[in-house]
Parts: sequence; structure tokens; C-alpha cells
Amino acid sequence: MNSPITTPRGPIVIREATPADTMPFRELRLEALQDGPTAFSADYQMNLNQPAKYWEDRLTMEKDEATIFLVEHQGKLIGMTGIARGSSPKTRHSAWIWGVYVTPDWRGLRVAEKLINSCFTWAKARMMLLVKLGAAATNTSAIRCYERCGFSTYGTEPSAVFYDGKYYDEFLMFRSLDNL
Repeated sequence: MNSPITTPRGPIVIREATPADTMPFRELRLEALQDGPTAFSADYQMNLNQPAKYWEDRLTMEKDEATIFLVEHQGKLIGMTGIARGSSPKTRHSAWIWGVYVTPDWRGLRVAEKLINSCFTWAKARMMLLVKLGAAATNTSAIRCYERCGFSTYGTEPSAVFYDGKYYDEFLMFRSLDNL
């Protein structure tokens, strides 16, 4: 999965994160939380104050249970997402995609779709049947991206995020991996 992908802005590489990515990952995640505060349930200020060990632990996962994909261009991180398998024997057939983010300069080039497809490949290799995610109901560009990737909405979590005195609903979406 480390082979270069051609984009109009130059080649990118999508790869799994390692503990060596701790500080660049921290910076990208904090950027995401600041850039889209209603798109993520995680809070910027709480994450800002986390020690380095917290960030290293986020990148140290059981190989077949979870991973974080990073997108890199010329040595700089420009995107990310995580995927985690269901933790119960009853939910191990599915995974949850979280934290999809692409820096503003790289949006509109289908980089997020390539990240999502990396998640599909990871999940299929582990015999999972479907993946799920949540998208802020106000984040129409993300919803369109997920729909292009084959996701369908199966519900709405009302008032899922509270930010700056306002509640935001989240659309719950899924994609079967049977036809990939």
C-alpha cells in the first residue's frame, strides 16, 4: 500500500502509521480538530493537552484490530483516517472508520476516497463484511464523498456533537464489502 498514487498536485503515498509518526500525526489530528470542530466528536483543547505518550499509544495498535492510514506528499502528512474492527465476538465482522481528514489544499482531488478505499482493502483482508462511519449532517462534502464510496445512510444520531452552543446531528452510514 506504499506505492505512489498520481494526483494533479503530484504523487502521494497512503501508508499505515507507525510510532515514528507520533508527532506529525499529532499535528495533523490537531489541525483536523481545529479545521472541522463539528466534524469530529473529539475536542481540540482536550487533545492539545495530551502528553506525547497518548499520541504514541494511538499509533500502537493490534495489527488485525485497528490501524491508522496516513497520506503523505513529499514527506509531509496531508491526510489520515483510522479504522477499528468491532471488539466483541459478535461485532468482529464489521469495522468503524473514524477521523477522515484531508488538508484544505488537497481537497477536491479524491484523496479521501483513496483513504476510504485503503480501509476497504484492510477490512476485506481481515474477512470483514461491512464498514460503518458517522458524518456530521452539515458536512455535505464528506457525505457526498462517502456516497461515492458506496456508503448508505441507515440512521441519524440526533444532537451527536455539541459545539459552540449548538447541537449537530450525525448521519450513520454503512457499506457492505461483499461486492468489492
